[in-house]
Amino acid sequence: MRPLYREFSEQSELDAQYNPSIALSDPAEPGRHFVATAKRARTELPCMLDVAYGPTLDETLDIFPAAAPNAPVFVFIHGGYWRALSSKEFSGVALGLQANGITTVVINYALCPRVTIDEIVRQTRSALAWTLRNIQQYGGDPSRVAIGGHSAGGHLTAMALQTEWAEDYGLPQDPFVAAIPFSGLFDIEPLRYSYLQPQIQLDDGTIRRNSPAFSVRPCKTPLWITWGGAETSEFARQAQLYHQAWGNAGNVSELRAIPGANHFTVISGFENSDSEVCKWLKEKLNV
Repeated sequence: MRPLYREFSEQSELDAQYNPSIALSDPAEPGRHFVATAKRARTELPCMLDVAYGPTLDETLDIFPAAAPNAPVFVFIHGGYWRALSSKEFSGVALGLQANGITTVVINYALCPRVTIDEIVRQTRSALAWTLRNIQQYGGDPSRVAIGGHSAGGHLTAMALQTEWAEDYGLPQDPFVAAIPFSGLFDIEPLRYSYLQPQIQLDDGTIRRNSPAFSVRPCKTPLWITWGGAETSEFARQAQLYHQAWGNAGNVSELRAIPGANHFTVISGFENSDSEVCKWLKEKLNV
């Protein structure tokens, strides 16, 4: 039998690699945790919600400003395989960051299949450009902006890093001081043969344009490429593939898993101001 992708011959094999809920005894638990933590953040922290960065209703972002002015900024890009969730489930990432004097921006975007992955990438870039141009009005320092995202958000983080910011947006070519993709998808071809295909509708062109492991440009932004130590071998391979591609372009990255974390708990460090994730960002943002 001819493999669908690499060594995988059947969809069920790829689904086992890329559907992180399969291994959970309670697949709904991560969602409950994200919602509860997000609600706590919006209750306890100052915030400005649903700030428009583009013309459509989905093009909004939520800002959680630090207490002091001219604060460094972290922009978080949520996951959900480009077809689920929103910024509102991930307000909780601001909890640990705000305690460290970092302003947090959580961006929202439209979802597949109503829009394409190409359009989601465009919206992400638009949100980041808006942040660089406008965050000073909200107490943020546009010269100290880091970005990161989870799962599909890790993919969108990588797509942001290959953007021609100077040519296309009139911004500094490498405007971000650091980036962290968590459990990112950097080669999206295997998803074409998975349970996700009916919603994300990948074709050859979409895969070619949106597999950032194969289009890395020289970039001064340092990365921490990470994933959960308890995740599947494919998430580890995706991270390793991107790390190698990033280095081959002459760029700098660290490749380290978060021990014991699964696909959902890999971002729990944002909830703890003393976590390794928060400490890494503090160092890169010069807090």
